[in-house]
Amino acid sequence: MTGRLWSELRRPLRAVPELEQTLRRFDDTYARDKALYSTWLAGAYLDAGEVEQAAEVLTQSKRLCEGIASPRPAARIDAIRKRLMPYREVAVVAEALA
Repeated sequence: MTGRLWSELRRPLRAVPELEQTLRRFDDTYARDKALYSTWLAGAYLDAGEVEQAAEVLTQSKRLCEGIASPRPAARIDAIRKRLMPYREVAVVAEALA
């Protein structure tokens, strides 16, 4: 929760370590929650100017959501996709947006 709050406050230097630590503890069997927290990590990377890293995390989040019926992760993924659109010429971003 701490990392998520820092991400929402657009404080990436504080958010990224917290979120990375939290996500290391999540098993993929908790796909919905892991996907959600991954979107906050992707947003924090974007706030820090790390576009490629944000795209890679978004791709992981999308993979986790395959087969999950929950609308919340899908909405968060869509929000990050929109933030990545200005960088669609970057190869890793184009792959994440596909």
